[in-house]
This record gives sequence, C-alpha cells and structure tokens, in this order.
Amino acid sequence: MNILLINQSDYAYPISLKKYLSDDAPETITAIGNIDILRNRSLAIFSSKKCPGSLIIKTYDFMKKLRVSDITVISGFHSPMESECLNILLRGKQSVIICPARGIEGMRIKSEYKKPLEEGRLLFLSPFDEKQNRISSERADKRNHFVAAISDELFVPYAEPGSKTETLCKKWIEQGKTVRTFDSEYNKNLFELGAKTTSTCNLQTTSEF
Repeated sequence: MNILLINQSDYAYPISLKKYLSDDAPETITAIGNIDILRNRSLAIFSSKKCPGSLIIKTYDFMKKLRVSDITVISGFHSPMESECLNILLRGKQSVIICPARGIEGMRIKSEYKKPLEEGRLLFLSPFDEKQNRISSERADKRNHFVAAISDELFVPYAEPGSKTETLCKKWIEQGKTVRTFDSEYNKNLFELGAKTTSTCNLQTTSEF
C-alpha cells in the first residue's frame, strides 16, 4: 500500500489539528487509504479496558446503527471495547479511520482490512514517522489526543473513574468538544464533567449523534 504524506500546507490536512493542538499539531501526518474520508463528519470512540456488561450491549447496538450511517468513526481501536466496535463497523457501509499509536510505514495490513481499503471506506492515519514504529504508553496518549482533535464529537461508552480515558474526556470537554455517553449510573463521573447523552434509538447523522 502507498504511504501518503500530508503536510500542514496540504489541502487534506485537518484544520482542526491546528485549531486544537496549536504548536503541538504534527508538521506531517501519514496515511494509507482514501484521504477524502477526512472531509466527512466524524465521531471518535474511546473506552476504558473494562466495561460493564450492560454498557457493552448498548455499545453493540449503537455500533450496528452507526455502520449503516454516513458518519465516519475514528479511533485507535486499541482497548477490548474499541476493538469489538471495529469488528462490527467493518461489516457495515460507513467509513472508518484507524489511528495506530506508531508510524504506519512497514505496518502489516490485516486481511480483514484489505476489502474496505479497496472500497475506499478505510483510512489509516498517524501523527508518527517511520522511526516511531513501536507502540508505547506515551504515544498512545498522544494518538488519543490526535484522534480527539480531528473528530467532531467523542463517544465514550465507559470511562473508569480516575482513568486516562476520564482525564481525556475532561480535557476535551474543557476544550469545547461534545462528549457523549450512555445514560447510566456507571457514567455518573462523565456527566459530572459535562458529557451529554447518546441515544441508541435516535441516531441522527446531521446535528446530533
């Protein structure tokens, strides 16, 4: 697969990176796939590693609705819940952006990714160069803020109290991003931070997720 280099001066470079990351916005991002996907309305997904069973069921239902929508879903798809979301989404029609916490040069493309890549509905995107080819906690944090900056809104099915996911939500709510989650006692901490409710019954693809 061809590696595309997108500089800050290029038309495809997401302007939201400069808006939200300022001087920390990467000079160059690398991509594999259809970069036109970057123009679509997008929803980022983040979830803590452990997720209550009732929220897992709600998330599966929500993903099944998203996969027939025109919303682009973006994530590192690293945690177990995020990974399950990706499995559901790849069986749909909407576009997906995968952001690994490493450079994508030399990265092995899994067989299940090849068809959506050929169909033009999958994009790999990374703020890291070829020398940063190993995943680390620091790079995962940087990747998550990169994903949050690009997306229009964030969807967080669960953020364990005191976790990095909760800290991420707090930062981006303070930055003015809308963070959505399920109406559940498990998400009390997110609502206290200012998160809004996501409805699995009334998925809208224009003004509200």
